[in-house]
Amino acid sequence: MPDDERTPMPNRARRSAALALAALLAVVAIIALGVGGSWDGAQVQRDERAVAITVGWEHACALLDSGAIECWGDNGYGRADAPNGRFSAVSAGSQHTCGLRESGAVECWGADWYGLTDEPSGRFRAVSSGSLHVCGLRETGEIECWGANEYCQTCESSGQFSAVSAGYEHTCGLRETGEIECWGGETVAVTDAPSGRFSAVSARGSHTCGLRENGEVECWGNGGPTDAPDGRFSTVSVGGLYACGLRENSEVECWWNNDRYQIDTPSGRFSAVSAGARSTCGLRETGAIECWGDNDRGQADAPDGRFSAVSAGGLHTCGLRETGAVKCWGDNSAYGQANAPSGRFNAVSAGSSHTCGVRETGDVECWGSYYYGRTDAPDGQFSAVSAGVNHTCGLRESGDVECWGDETRYRGTDAPDGRFSAVSASQHYSCGLRDTGEIECWGWREDMQSGPFTAVSASSGHICGLREVGTIECSGQNQQGQTDAPSGRFSAVSAGGLHTCGLRESGAVVCWGYTFDGQAQPPAGKHTAISSGDYHACAVSEGGTLSCWMIYNGAVDVPAWLRESSAPATDAPVSGRIVARRLANGWTEFGWLPAGGVDPILPSRRYFPADATVDRWRRSAPVEVDGVELGRINARLRADGRIEFAFTPTGGERILPPLRYVPVDAAANRWLHSTEIEVSGG
Repeated sequence: MPDDERTPMPNRARRSAALALAALLAVVAIIALGVGGSWDGAQVQRDERAVAITVGWEHACALLDSGAIECWGDNGYGRADAPNGRFSAVSAGSQHTCGLRESGAVECWGADWYGLTDEPSGRFRAVSSGSLHVCGLRETGEIECWGANEYCQTCESSGQFSAVSAGYEHTCGLRETGEIECWGGETVAVTDAPSGRFSAVSARGSHTCGLRENGEVECWGNGGPTDAPDGRFSTVSVGGLYACGLRENSEVECWWNNDRYQIDTPSGRFSAVSAGARSTCGLRETGAIECWGDNDRGQADAPDGRFSAVSAGGLHTCGLRETGAVKCWGDNSAYGQANAPSGRFNAVSAGSSHTCGVRETGDVECWGSYYYGRTDAPDGQFSAVSAGVNHTCGLRESGDVECWGDETRYRGTDAPDGRFSAVSASQHYSCGLRDTGEIECWGWREDMQSGPFTAVSASSGHICGLREVGTIECSGQNQQGQTDAPSGRFSAVSAGGLHTCGLRESGAVVCWGYTFDGQAQPPAGKHTAISSGDYHACAVSEGGTLSCWMIYNGAVDVPAWLRESSAPATDAPVSGRIVARRLANGWTEFGWLPAGGVDPILPSRRYFPADATVDRWRRSAPVEVDGVELGRINARLRADGRIEFAFTPTGGERILPPLRYVPVDAAANRWLHSTEIEVSGG
């Protein structure tokens, strides 16, 4: 089975995490960094410094010298919503994260599958997050594990240990004698640790590496980086299907799988390295954090020349030149989905790992991954085609829709009879636009408002339609605000992974939903076409040129202040109010209104879910102005149904305004203001 399926995580967590090979990291020590900037002439200082880093599946966290934890990247299930307070260690898992409080208590957040966040009480001196289990080292030297236990990965051995590392389906502990002992896993090879004395151990995926006392690295397990390079290392960190070590000369060396460029290490000297599932982060000796790997396969590097259409796929993009030729770029490492055939086409659609085009003759031709028959286009003439994840749908010239590919998952290929004017294939479902303007969907998702519409776009978890009056209406998953379409008139809409982009009648491009540190900034000017991929978007200008940009870059997108190594020395307080409004779907949106301002500043992560856990604080993305991080908005659901808001300045303590509650019966889409508060930048 190919590993390119994007299966929704709830109720299928076990296998999805397996395909992800979610590697988690032992925390590695790193040195100081800081930041600075200004707002309205006030210099704001950020003098917190990172002392440890950990990389998970698509998120990463740093432990600051203040004891606070800073996380970035994908925030699915709240895995990047680190709680306030002081910690001494942090470990990022697949869809969760765990931290060690200074008191010795373990606290976990994110997905609660198999009781991942039901941490035991008591005092620990270390914690390690596996894919679907967690292990802690008690102060007594005993190991205690919790979470999934299908392969006995939580069947901890008795006795005293000095370190523990949780992998995918196995766990390894370092005895106080220097010997490594492992348990769990599908095969003996995973737990068959070599004899002898080691100083460190790192378990990830289905393999493990140990650092010998003489500095040599030895690895074992099912596949993976078992052939470690010769020479002496000071640290070792195992990733999904690769591993990295820090040489004694402070250079980073990684080996084995390089499908996401995770072992293409930059040159220079580092003081620490941490390997994740598909991303790697290192700490420069200058104090700056640098990450590489699963981020950009070149899908946003638009080629020169004139185009008439563009289609953004999973990790690749295809454009239709004005000559009718198809040009593709980006990820092409596995299936050849960017190897466009020669000839003239009328349309092109880039899917997850395959691409389809409609030739001038009306025939559909597909290339790339052939799994499930997604590239086995039927004979006959078509006017349009849409490539999804594991299936494809085409619109016949007669108006009939025909789909092919995976017929086993949610019946996304069971197109209804009748005439359509457009079709959009997604992950496990498809949607078509009837001649009447009604949208009809089949497969996993079938909900959509009644029409009439003039266009439809389906993504993996949400659907958007363009009304005849030019407004956009979306439905489905909204964890990042991807269905909260702005008002106004549009001429086109394209639904992406956790975001949506629309083309205004003026030609301006607007995007909403998931953005990371303002990266979803579409180009200015007038455009004629728009297309959203899983992690990027592209637009065609009036002149025929292409522009592409990253929407979401995952764990490699270190916050700007963590990429720097120095900070200005002065600070000044600023004033403002927290603003919040209930949305029609039950969620709550919040922002920051500077004193004297009119429009609120909306952080990229600013939505509070309707089903949030009572009395558990959640944090927004940083509130920034001109690159200066002011702090984060905090929110929690109270037992009486009200939502309480607060503000935590960067490097400061949480501030509770006197007026800080959103009532249960608050009117939808009406901004409510807290009392004004003063925030210190220091």
